[in-house]
Amino acid sequence: QRLAEADAFYAALQRDIADPDARLVQRQALAGMLWSKQFYHFDVRRWLAGDPAQPAPPEARRHGRDSDWTHLNNADIVSMPDKWEYPWYAAWDLAFHCVTFALIDPAFAKGQLILLTREWYMHPNGQLPAYEWAFGDVNPPVHAWAALRVYRMDQALTGKPDRAFLERVFHKLMLNFTWWVNRKDAGDRNVFQGGFLGLDNIGIFDRSARLPTGGTLDQADGTAWMAMYSLNLMRIALELAVEDPVYEDIATKFFEHFLTIAEAMTHVGGNGTGLWDETDEFYYDVLSLPGGRQVPLRVRSLVGLIPLCAV
Repeated sequence: QRLAEADAFYAALQRDIADPDARLVQRQALAGMLWSKQFYHFDVRRWLAGDPAQPAPPEARRHGRDSDWTHLNNADIVSMPDKWEYPWYAAWDLAFHCVTFALIDPAFAKGQLILLTREWYMHPNGQLPAYEWAFGDVNPPVHAWAALRVYRMDQALTGKPDRAFLERVFHKLMLNFTWWVNRKDAGDRNVFQGGFLGLDNIGIFDRSARLPTGGTLDQADGTAWMAMYSLNLMRIALELAVEDPVYEDIATKFFEHFLTIAEAMTHVGGNGTGLWDETDEFYYDVLSLPGGRQVPLRVRSLVGLIPLCAV
């Protein structure tokens, strides 16, 4: 009976997919997503303090990683990257998971996007938690993109827009956007240094670590993600402005952010150096040294293609 119910569910979902093999692939993929939901419990304050009846944890733990995330107290069902090998949530992985979940369980998808912005997840300064071994790492800001996609997919499925969901997540993401602007733009130039950014296998060195030369690394992908984030928030504001004109001003605000970021990518520091290389026709990170010298890092990687996401 359960199998018959599952077959009926997927028959309706896949009515526009003619190829039986394609239907099977999608069904197996969605089953993998459902299988990777898991209860996740982590009380950072308790972990740092240690168990009362046991020896105190080493001093390095109490002042080490995640020690500035004492507000974080997670005890929820969360979508894992893989609960067998990676049984913890990752903020930007979760955003992509939610877009997939919207096909089969939009309520769960919306709930997950809201969950990461709740006060027992989001840092008081507005940062979203990255993953448990370093909640303070920086992931690409794709939460707004996912929220808008899930909103539209849910609307197509149910026939009515869930504006309460969109508005709720939008207000929290404005706090997160402000964190990015205040914490990850070292020179107030609208050029961003995001570090890890979820792309851990493309750098020639650890972009989250301090540079041995001093200075900053102006990142083509970090800056492009922020340009994309600005446009995503602008589109959400415009959607909310259909019923509430108050959001028109906010949409203009994010459009202005996009334009200033796009200009900054072309003229880093106003001295003619940009993240775009006209000769190579590619985007590169730029190393800004303490003395004012700027050195483009001419490495052909996915970093130079991320700006395509922001158009």
